[in-house]
Parts: sequence; C-alpha cells; structure tokens
Amino acid sequence: MPRSKPNVLSTRALNRAVLERQMLLERVELPVLETIERLIGLQAQLPNPPYIGLWTRLVAFEKDDLTRLMMHKRVVRSTMMRATQHLVTARDYLQLRPVLQPMLERICRGYFGKRMADIDRAELLETGRALLEEAPRTVTELRALLLERWPDGDPDALGFSLQFLLPLVHVPPRGTWGRGGAVPATLAESWLRRPLSNDQSPDELIVRYLGAFGPATVADVQEWSRLTGLKAAMERLRPQLRTFRDEAGKELFDLPDGPLPDPDVPAPPRFLPEYDNIVLGHADRRRMLSDELRKALWTKNGLLASALVDGTVAATWKIVRDRKRATLTIDPLRRIARKDRAALAEEAERLLAFTDPEVTVRDVRFAPAG
Repeated sequence: MPRSKPNVLSTRALNRAVLERQMLLERVELPVLETIERLIGLQAQLPNPPYIGLWTRLVAFEKDDLTRLMMHKRVVRSTMMRATQHLVTARDYLQLRPVLQPMLERICRGYFGKRMADIDRAELLETGRALLEEAPRTVTELRALLLERWPDGDPDALGFSLQFLLPLVHVPPRGTWGRGGAVPATLAESWLRRPLSNDQSPDELIVRYLGAFGPATVADVQEWSRLTGLKAAMERLRPQLRTFRDEAGKELFDLPDGPLPDPDVPAPPRFLPEYDNIVLGHADRRRMLSDELRKALWTKNGLLASALVDGTVAATWKIVRDRKRATLTIDPLRRIARKDRAALAEEAERLLAFTDPEVTVRDVRFAPAG
C-alpha cells in the first residue's frame, strides 16, 4: 500500500516540487509551445533570457526554435504578470491578458495617475489606437506623437500608459536573440487577427499557476501575478484542490495530481537567466533561496542571472565576450563543494556552447571569494 503524503511539507519538499514542475530536475522532451504554456510564459525584460530559460529545461533546444515561433506570431512578447515583459503563446495572451488587465490598470494609476490627471483617458486610448493602427511604433515614437496632441503632457506617462491600458504586443525581429534596443509595438488583435477573451475570471490562471509553481499560498499566487483579492477565488476553487501546510503553518493549495517528488531526489546544477520566474514566482521564496541571498541577487540594474546547486540558488553568473573568446564567470553566493563546482563548470561549458557557438575559445571561471 503506498505511503500517504504528509500534510506538512518541508521547505526542501516544496523545492523539489517546484523544480519538477519547472522541468529543472531533468531536461524534458517537449515542444517549445507546450513548454511555454506549461510555464505560463517566460519573463522577457531582455531578449536573450527566455532562450536560456528554455535551453536549461529542454533536451534539444535551438535558438531558432523560439525565434521562428515569434516571427510566425505563435509566441508574443507583451506586458503581463507583475506588469513586466513576458513571452507567452498567442493562445495564452488572448486568454490571460484580460484577466490581468485590472492589475495593469491599477499599476498604471500608481505610476502615472497624478501625471495624467489632465488627460482624458478615452481620448488617449482612441488616439493611441489610431497611431498604432497606422504602424507599429516604439515608446519613443509614441511619446513624440502624443505630445503633438498634449504638448503640456508628461511624455513618459503618455507613452508608457498605453502599454498598460491597451493590449499591445512587440513586433519582431527586435526582441529576439541578440536583437535588443527599442521594440515597436502594435495592437494585439490586429497582429494576431483574433479577439481577446471576454472572461476576466482568475480561476484558470490560478489552476495553471499551481501546476507550474505549486503547492503555494494565496499570497504566492498574488505575488507572482500581482493580482489582488484572490482569496475568494481560491476558496471557490477549494473543492477542486488539495491542501497542505508549510513548516510555518501557512496553508498551501495544490492540484490533486500535482507531483511531489521525494525531497531527497538529486537536483543537478542549472543556470537560470535574469528574472527567471522560478526565482520570482512566490511571496515566500525560501524554497529557492534564503532571504539573505534574495537581497544579493538584486542590484540597481535588476535581478542577476543565477545558478542552482542542489536545487537552490548558489551563485550568480555572467558572460563577457571579447572578439573570439567568451568567458562565463560564476560568482558563488555561498559555499559550493568541490564536486558541485566541477558539475557546475561542466554545465557552464554546455551553456557557453549554446550561447556562443561561433567563438574559438570558451572559458569558465569562478570569481575569487570575498
């Protein structure tokens, strides 16, 4: 008779559960579209991180696998969860953007409300739609054109508000691997030639989140999505879910069939890109890193790329390129045993072969302690 699962889940058990659901215990063979949907998108503040996030999860991923999907309008880049840029499938965008719209409008008011007090919202949206129907435009282009109508307006508030208030998607090839800089945007329904859903219920989003990040608290779902007031929705879903407690006694919700691996299952070294959702996906992030290391990952330039050892954040990393040489430097945030350093270095070499196949010299280094 199989042993029943305990009602209290340790931090390590939660770690192994999310690693399994995030495809970080072992690489999997899945189509890229299915992977992106299973993860509910990939954070995409910069062009390259989503590619690395897929490489670290899939058995045989090539850069063109994602770029081709973006060029063919099957994956789009837009303002989504936490009001940050994400890559999501076109199908998910049309379904989930309306669910997130109240959050985006709330955050827009917080950022720009006072600076937009004299701007008629309906007129701004009508003007913005007309400009974007003419041609895809960058924020810089939108600001200049909107200032012609509102010469006394705040240019940043005018330009950036449209990314929150209108369902826009970025137009490739900008925003694909190695193609940074300002990315033009256009109206999503025009780009995808399909309408957005009319359903703003968060229920499906919650269930999807638990499949990718659970078991989790109400606060975890709210932190990941930045939606508020989800307690009522979680209560509505309770009959369909199972519950646990964490070591602090907080209630955790999960899908009935959500995988819970043995806490002692080995976790191989993995390299995560900047802003990987597994680091940002919970209010209580101790399943992935200590509070002390959480602070160390954040700099004035944003969230650093990180490396996992035994399933938790152990180092940051970056690649520096110089002509025909690419050097990946690993900067430990805690003690890493010798055997783990060797395994991490081997994984770093594989990562360099993916990111910089054209160079003649690839070098992996550990930054000196202190």
